[in-house]
Amino acid sequence: MITVIEQAVQARLVATAPKVETVPVTLCYDRSDPFAVRMAFPAPATLEGIEVSWTFARELLEAGVERATGLGDVRVRPYDADRTVVEFHAPEGIAIVLIGTDELRRFLDRAAAVVPLGLEHLYLNMDRSLAELLRDVP
Repeated sequence: MITVIEQAVQARLVATAPKVETVPVTLCYDRSDPFAVRMAFPAPATLEGIEVSWTFARELLEAGVERATGLGDVRVRPYDADRTVVEFHAPEGIAIVLIGTDELRRFLDRAAAVVPLGLEHLYLNMDRSLAELLRDVP
């Protein structure tokens, strides 16, 4: 049974410069962390020159392809009929990427096949999570 899915998508990195750069982005969903998705940006697309990953709620991405959502570090909203905006807010600044909505929906459908929406709690490993939380406690 598949427990992790990854999907490469093309994203447009929106900058203040007139040129909008296309960068490969990897979306990842792991059944062991059923409420989250990860979006990884390759080293050449980041200011630090290292791969950068953002992890955020799958529910945020699900809702964001339909309507503006998110108040914190990650915000998602429709841009037009074909694209979705994902904004990443950090102390260094804001990164805005445009991703094809169909690609996001395909990824979310694949994630739902691994863990159906609303049933994420059934896939949590509470013993492991509790052990990780308490591992540094004397």
